[in-house]
Amino acid sequence: MELYLLRYFLSLVETGSFTKAASACLITQPTLSAGIKRLEEQVGVELFVRNNKRVFLTTAGTRFLPRAKAILHEVNMAAAELSQTETSNVLRLGVLQTLPAAWVAGLLQGYLREQPDIRFDLVDGTEQELLNRLDERGVDFALSLRRVEDDASVALFEEGYELALPLSHRLAGSAEIQGEDLANDNMIVRSRCEVLSETSRHFTDRNVRPPLVYRTAQDERALAMVGAGIGITVMPQSYQAGNVVRIAMTGFNPRRTVALFRPRYALPDRLEAAARAFEAFVTAYAA
Repeated sequence: MELYLLRYFLSLVETGSFTKAASACLITQPTLSAGIKRLEEQVGVELFVRNNKRVFLTTAGTRFLPRAKAILHEVNMAAAELSQTETSNVLRLGVLQTLPAAWVAGLLQGYLREQPDIRFDLVDGTEQELLNRLDERGVDFALSLRRVEDDASVALFEEGYELALPLSHRLAGSAEIQGEDLANDNMIVRSRCEVLSETSRHFTDRNVRPPLVYRTAQDERALAMVGAGIGITVMPQSYQAGNVVRIAMTGFNPRRTVALFRPRYALPDRLEAAARAFEAFVTAYAA
């Protein structure tokens, strides 16, 4: 039984949708469907009840679920232990895709000046992907968004979302901008934005539908396009560029808390000191 089939299975259980599970696994829906069918053939029973709206576990699938989780957990633990044995000076860090690259790079650069013997193994991901990696011991820390207060994360800073406009924009000198004033502005959509639905609703509630000129999952590219005058967008306040001005939008007030997520398990002794130093440095850096 291939491990990737178990990952497909768990993703489908978590999302309840072939489309969402395929997206989470970074594969096509037909590939996921074929993988689930192959897994069912290997175990000899149907694991899911399929309908037009949602996918549900069968009785056999419900019994199989804890086994699948246990298998992947043991494999991930073994891989993590072997990795830490071979690379005792490596800190594995998950980084949220919507954090500014310049901020992350400055943080790592500063830490490595103080701890030159440490090496980083970095991986990008969404909020859910990073939390999964942390739970599965795929990373030692994660820089992500804090939705609720808990002992497993340390809040670093809080920020809001503002318009990003080119310096040449007609409203670049404004203290605040009404959504209605942007009806004819070309809009750049950040497809991984955490407040994408709120942004869309803010405009539609005001009967404003700016023309969409670009959709991208890469925030630095969106910022560059704004600076070049291709369009405008809504971004977290921490994104800055010399040819871009940041201005608040009237009545648009969502905020996010960036946090450092710690492992819920004990790190090996050889990494513990470096991990404590990293947590202290990140907290001071963000202050």
